[in-house]
Amino acid sequence: MSIIFLLVGILLSIGLQFTESTNLHFTCSDHISQVSVTFSTIGVCYGVLGNNLPSKQEVVDLYKSKGIGKMRIYYPDQEVLQALRGSNIELILGVTKETLSSLTDAGEATNWVQKYVTPYAQDVKIKYITVGNEIKPNDNEAQYIATAMQNIQNAISSANLQGQIKVSTAIDMTLIGNSYPPNAGVFTDQANSYIQPIINFLVKNGAPLLANVYPYFAYIGNKQSISLDYVLFKQQGNNEVGYNNIFDAMLDSVYAALEKVGGSNVKIVVSESGWPSKGGDSASIDNAATYYSNLINHIKNGTPKRPGAAIETYLFAMFDENQKTGATTEQHYGLFNPDKSPKYHVAQSGIELDTTRNITVILNMK
Repeated sequence: MSIIFLLVGILLSIGLQFTESTNLHFTCSDHISQVSVTFSTIGVCYGVLGNNLPSKQEVVDLYKSKGIGKMRIYYPDQEVLQALRGSNIELILGVTKETLSSLTDAGEATNWVQKYVTPYAQDVKIKYITVGNEIKPNDNEAQYIATAMQNIQNAISSANLQGQIKVSTAIDMTLIGNSYPPNAGVFTDQANSYIQPIINFLVKNGAPLLANVYPYFAYIGNKQSISLDYVLFKQQGNNEVGYNNIFDAMLDSVYAALEKVGGSNVKIVVSESGWPSKGGDSASIDNAATYYSNLINHIKNGTPKRPGAAIETYLFAMFDENQKTGATTEQHYGLFNPDKSPKYHVAQSGIELDTTRNITVILNMK
């Protein structure tokens, strides 16, 4: 399938289609430029911390109708797994924080796989299992991660699914002690003993490291040194260390850290990245739309440390979630409102982002 975007400065929205093969042609009214893109790397995270969200079947149907071919869920919701049967949507399946300690028992790990993986593996495209999400080295659960990963791997192998499913964990950027310049990236001293057995496991099993990468947080935490253009992929020209956006710099700092602990060949999957549309500093519809659209167009290129290799990336998130705790922005990352209406704009053939910048999009599906 392909998308042809015609931007004419009259109506509303920026359009983006998440498909197995996407070609984007941009034509702007005040200047002409064209970019062709082919990738199969975009997914959307499906969080459920809301009391007003659609049914699980409706959500899966929405993914299918909008051509979103990858989904991340944070626990093994059997209603979602059932709805995904035959959908051809690739899935990141999460293990809950509360389950981690039990999975250090090999028998419990086998039971978990037999309950949540094996019955669905023939017609649900489970691609990754994430054993823990953003577990910090000083969290009590940190002691369980490496053993739980190995036990899940053993159970996957016993089910003869090791060629289909990779086991990993998802980290955040707090594990990186020095991220600038990116080549100096290194895991913190505290993280080293935690991350080393995980990296050894990933190397042995040919699995990627999942990383949640949020330029938004880097920006609001250091606005005096980081420009908004650098964060929104709008900077013209490279900085003194060869980067024109912070997303690449953050990702390459993780690659540099991996190289220092024997993980030079470990691929990174960006398991979350997003921008809030309201609720806090620099959180707006316009900034969110710009970030999502430019991110999607950018990831085909890889990073300076890994050029030419498209970055598998999962946007956060499908819906606003009104029961998320923490900062107000946490409730406003959705591409869609809970009633399934687009927060930005959704055409029949894909997700369009931005209701404020006087741009229109014509989509062609092939």
